[in-house]
Amino acid sequence: MSAASHPRIVLQGRWLTAGLAQAVASLAGASRVQQRSDTVWTCDTFATAPGAAIWARIRALADAAQVDANFIGAPRRLGSYRLAVMDMDSTLITIECIDEIADMLGIKPEVAAITEAAMRGEIAYPESLQRRVALLKGLDVAALQRVYTERLRLSPGAEQLLSGFKAAGLKTLLVSGGFTFFTAKLQARLGLDFTHSNVLGIAPGDKLSGTVQGRIVDAEEKARMLLETCAKLGCTPADAIAIGDGANDLKMMAVAGLSVAYRAKPVVRAQAMTAISHNGLDAALQFFD
Repeated sequence: MSAASHPRIVLQGRWLTAGLAQAVASLAGASRVQQRSDTVWTCDTFATAPGAAIWARIRALADAAQVDANFIGAPRRLGSYRLAVMDMDSTLITIECIDEIADMLGIKPEVAAITEAAMRGEIAYPESLQRRVALLKGLDVAALQRVYTERLRLSPGAEQLLSGFKAAGLKTLLVSGGFTFFTAKLQARLGLDFTHSNVLGIAPGDKLSGTVQGRIVDAEEKARMLLETCAKLGCTPADAIAIGDGANDLKMMAVAGLSVAYRAKPVVRAQAMTAISHNGLDAALQFFD
């Protein structure tokens, strides 16, 4: 086994210093500290893996410096994975599309409050989506294009991360509690292999009907799509990477071989194997041999 294949702590951040890396190594009982780049250091060769109490201290120290600290207990090559599954809103892109659609009607705060409660796990996702979409009834469909053109932006590092996945031979699945209008455009723009999301109902006159057509893409549906796509590719869920930020991503993250919480709600960060809170999405590429 190569040295790179041993368990390690990966530290990443613009404000990362040799002193911080050494402090983390000391807390963790790591005997080796290495600099990978200006913004990435690793610590490895542990007497024993850091326990929960030590890890909490490391995370707190790193967060205070706006640095991401992740313990990679069983490193794998990126190319040993087969599928990367990503959430859309507030993960692949910076916005919550439904909140921005609501802004076209002047009701963004009301809808955003429901969105936030759902992402924290306080409201069941199907109920929250139905409540929010109902508030959009009567809006001209053209508003969706305005949101895409004027407000939708990719998250930092998104294109670099996808390029890394593709170079390593992974297929990509965008699975979202958002809407097909946006996932279809992103699929064409970014060359994503698969997408799955909700379909907004359209009333006569090209107005939103205030309904969602078909089965709602909730936590269970996201996990089901991960499993279904793995079966289609002839691989197991252990060969999948899942990236998300909200409570409705937890079930797909739980069945994946690697889960990444991206600028996530506390409940998601607490349950994910790894977390990116201070860097772009491409920071995930540092988790692999």
